[in-house]
Amino acid sequence: MLKAENIIAVGLMGLSIYFMIHATVLPIGWVEFEGPGGGAFPFWLSAVMLLAAAGILFKSIREGIPEDAEPFFDPDTRRAVASVAIALLVTIGLIPLVGAYVAIPLFLVWYLRFFGGHGWTLTAILTVATPVFVFFFFEVTLRILLPKGFTEPLFFPLYAIFF
Repeated sequence: MLKAENIIAVGLMGLSIYFMIHATVLPIGWVEFEGPGGGAFPFWLSAVMLLAAAGILFKSIREGIPEDAEPFFDPDTRRAVASVAIALLVTIGLIPLVGAYVAIPLFLVWYLRFFGGHGWTLTAILTVATPVFVFFFFEVTLRILLPKGFTEPLFFPLYAIFF
């Protein structure tokens, strides 16, 4: 288990550094009258990921291998990771067709209700609240338009209100 933790932590650190380097192609600071530069969020999110991975590596090295170490992935965990990975790939594939505001709620319904076994109330609240938050955060606040697929005409009235 220790070896797998260390390998994943080092891999995430390398990936974080790669993302940070490529994010600096765009401005990472505040752009006058526009807000954060195009590279700001990728850079700072990668920096947080780098710190988190470094913390995992440091803790893993400091504590050593526990006496009751179990395999890193048992068969049930492998199945769960594979099913979520497949669902994410399907979601990503749906985004150009149906748009982010349909694909994300579909994923959330599957993940929360069917995979996670949560109740319909929580599933409904998060399935409705997440796309609303994403719309206001990205499209209204940051003015970053997300793909809408064939649902784009439904957003024209909202564009008229907010832009």
